[in-house]
This record gives sequence, structure tokens and C-alpha cells, in this order.
Amino acid sequence: MEFSRVQTRKTFEEAVAQIAERVKLGELRVGDRLPSERIVAEQMGISRPTLREAARVLVKAGVLEVRPGSAGGMFVVGDVVPRDLVRRTSQLRLGEIGGVLEARRLLEPRVAQLAAAYATEDDFAGLQETIERQRELLRENRMPQSAEDRFLQLDLQFHLGIAAATRNQTVMKLMRSLLRELEIARDMTLHEPLAPAWSVEIHERTLEAIRSGDLERVDVVMDEHLAGLERTWERESGRSMIRPVPAFLRPVAERG
Repeated sequence: MEFSRVQTRKTFEEAVAQIAERVKLGELRVGDRLPSERIVAEQMGISRPTLREAARVLVKAGVLEVRPGSAGGMFVVGDVVPRDLVRRTSQLRLGEIGGVLEARRLLEPRVAQLAAAYATEDDFAGLQETIERQRELLRENRMPQSAEDRFLQLDLQFHLGIAAATRNQTVMKLMRSLLRELEIARDMTLHEPLAPAWSVEIHERTLEAIRSGDLERVDVVMDEHLAGLERTWERESGRSMIRPVPAFLRPVAERG
């Protein structure tokens, strides 16, 4: 587990953001112990007091626990990162969100097809576990804010899990960056209630398609998967995609 050097904002805020993002992505799970305070501070290029300030914020949010003693350290105790914990900064403008969605349509179906070629049973099990955890949240008649936050984090982890199954670190980095932009886009423009039942159902079919190894089937189900967010964006924003979509990027059903 390595962290990158802090470069922007108040240093403790970026330290909070880096650790929180690892939890959101499922790279740090409940029960995991972070590297020592000295190692994390060195990796981030910050002082240990600054790291302790960040840890206090995460402890207050219920994400970390700091335990004393030789067997102590910083431990993950919560897998839900409150939306208001990290104030994300981005240069993304409203008119650029269509471009983010276009980039996703270029990249993610091919990522899913690559995953179909290289995924292992462990990958399938991890994706299925994420779906089951989402399904557990559906049992709530009305999901509170914390459950909605967790559901969205699991959605993020599902898509990153597909990227991880490609066994390609460059693909992982690209998808992590793209998913971060999609999160910002969702917060900026999408105010409709969650459609959790549909999300679970389309995740199930996405996993089945990847498991089948049928690349055409993967393409069809990913087309439906991505089109859902695109339609919501157009409805919510009152805009169409930034520019006419080339034939090869159109939904499969619309291709001539």
C-alpha cells in the first residue's frame, strides 16, 4: 500500500482525501491496518502531526480508529465515506460532462471485454460479493443517506473490479481517473433518486456476460449499462451529448 505525495489544497485535507478514496474503492477494507505513521507521512511528503490531523478527521467520521501500543496503529473500522467528508475540487465544467460520458463509452466496454478474457474465479467471486452487498441494502424499504452512500461506493467498486480483472495496471489507472470524474459529474448534475433494483440487475447481467467470455454479449450488456447514465444526464441537464455520436459509438440497437 503506497500513497502519493501531497501537492494541493491544505495538506491534511488531501491526506484525508487519499485515505478516504482507498476506502471508497475497496482497496482498504474494514480490519485493514494502514502502514505505520512514519511510512505514510513519508510517502505523502507531509509531517507526522499533519497526518495525525487527517487521521482525527477520519476517526470522527467513523472511517479509522487509532490504537495505541506496539500492536496499534491506524485501522479501518468503517467502509462508508460520508459524501461531505471530502470536498472534491475539479476543473470539470458542466458542458464537459458529456465528454466524460463519451470517454467512458470508448473505454469501459473494451475494458469489460478484456476482463472477459483474463478474469479468474476469484475476480468473479469478488464481483458477485459486491452485488450481494448491494442486494442487502435493497432490503431496506427506504434507504437512509448512509445506505445510499454505501450503495454508490459499491457501484464504484464493481466497476473498478472489472478493471482489476484485466490484469493491466494502466487500464486500472485510466478507469480510476474516469470513475473519479464520473463521481463528480453525478454530484454536479444527477439529482434523481437512486434506481438500486435496476443497478443490481444490470450488474448481475454484466457479470454473467463477462463470465461467459462472449465478447459480443459483453458489448451488448455494457451498451445498456452505460446508456442508463447517459439518458439520465440528458434528462437532468436538458442537454444532449456534446456532439453527434459517431456510428461506432452509438448504442448497438441504433447502429445501421
